[in-house]
Amino acid sequence: MRLPLNGSCVSVGIKKMEEKKKTIGVRGLLAVAAVLCLSSLAVATEETKQKQLRFRENGEFKILQVADMHYADGKTTPCRNVLPSENVSCSDLNTTAFLHRMILAEKPDLIVFTGDNIYAADTTDAARSLDAAFSPAIFASIPWAAVLGNHDQQSALSREGVMKHIVSLNHTLSQVNPSGVDLIDGFGNYNLEVHGVEGSGFENKSVLNLYFLDSGDNSKVPSVSGYDWIKPSQQLWFQRASMKLRRAYMSKPEAQKAPAPGLVYFHIPLPEFARFDSSNFTGVKQERISSASVNSGFFATMLEAGDVKAVFTGHDHVNDFCGELTGIQLCYAGGFGYHAYGKAGWARRTRVVVATLEKTDKASWGPLKSIKTWKRLDDQNLTTIDVQVLWSNGTSGIHYKIPSQYTA
Repeated sequence: MRLPLNGSCVSVGIKKMEEKKKTIGVRGLLAVAAVLCLSSLAVATEETKQKQLRFRENGEFKILQVADMHYADGKTTPCRNVLPSENVSCSDLNTTAFLHRMILAEKPDLIVFTGDNIYAADTTDAARSLDAAFSPAIFASIPWAAVLGNHDQQSALSREGVMKHIVSLNHTLSQVNPSGVDLIDGFGNYNLEVHGVEGSGFENKSVLNLYFLDSGDNSKVPSVSGYDWIKPSQQLWFQRASMKLRRAYMSKPEAQKAPAPGLVYFHIPLPEFARFDSSNFTGVKQERISSASVNSGFFATMLEAGDVKAVFTGHDHVNDFCGELTGIQLCYAGGFGYHAYGKAGWARRTRVVVATLEKTDKASWGPLKSIKTWKRLDDQNLTTIDVQVLWSNGTSGIHYKIPSQYTA
C-alpha cells in the first residue's frame, strides 16, 4: 500500500531547487519538483470524500477547468506540437508543472477535469497514470471532480474501471454514477451542490449546481460512425436532478422566485457548438467541431430545465471559445496537456470560472449575482485572456478588454 498524498513534496522539491531558479526559470523549477513528487506518488485507500462545497466568506467560488491532459507515462512521454526549442526536455511533467502553477496562482475551490485525463493507449499502467495526472490536486488537498473523455479507457481498464479508480483517490468528489439510479448509460454521471456562505441565510441551500455527464467515446450503433452522445437515460436523470434542486431552492426557508444557476461539464461538445462563428463568440475556433453526428437533444433538455447557464467541454484542443445560444453559454477550455495534439506556438491553456454572490441589505450574502470566466496561458506570466461575464442577473456574454499589463 502506498502512503497518503500531501502537499509537502512540492514544497520540499521547490526548496531544494530554489538556487537553480535563475537558470531554469519558474516552469523548469516546477517541472523538476514534479519529478521529485511523482517518484514517490501514492494513493490513499481510505478517506471521507463527501465534503460540502461552499462559497468563501468573500462571497466567491472559483472553479478551475482542466481539459485534455492526455497524460501517459510521465517524463518518458514526449510532447506533441511544441516549438523545436521546447521539444528537447518536454514531457508529461510539463503538464504536471502547469497544473501546479495554476493551483498556486488561482487557489481554486474546485478543480474539474473534463475528460481525456490520460491517453490510455500510451500508458504502461493506466492506474498509475491516473494517479500521476491528478496528483497536483491531491497534493494540494483541493476538492476535485472528473468526467471521462474518449481516450481514458483505451487500456486494460474499462470505462467503469477508470471511473472506479478515480473515485478511490483522495480529495475527489467524483462518483461512478448517481446513487439510487439503477439504469443509466455511461460512468461518471453525478451532480454537486455548492452551498451559500456559512452563517448566511443560504448556508443550507445550494446556490450553484454542478452537473457532470459521461459523453461517451465512440458510437455503439453500427449504422452511425463517429463519436458517442448523451443518452436518454442520462437526460432523464438530469431532468429529475434539476427538478429536485429547483424545488428545494424555490421553497422555504429563503424561497427564491427562480432556480439556482447550474453549470454542466462533459467532454465531447454538442452539435450546437457549430452554430457560432467569429462574430458571436469570445475566443478562437481553429478546428472543426468534433461532436457526435447524432443530435440527441440534450441542449433542448437543458434549455427546458431552465437552470443551466453554461456548458463546459474539451475534446477539440485548439478551440477555446465561449458563445451564447438562447441563454446558455457553450464554452471550450482549450487543450491543457502537452502529450495532446495542439498548435506549436499556441500556448496550452485552462479556463477559470468564478461565481459571485449578491450582498444583502443586512451585510450578509444572498443568492448568486454573476458568473465570470477567463483563461490562463502556460507562458512565463500565466497570462490572463478573454475575461467575460457569462451570466449576471439576466445579462450574459459581456466581454472586457484586458489591460495591457496583463497581456504582456
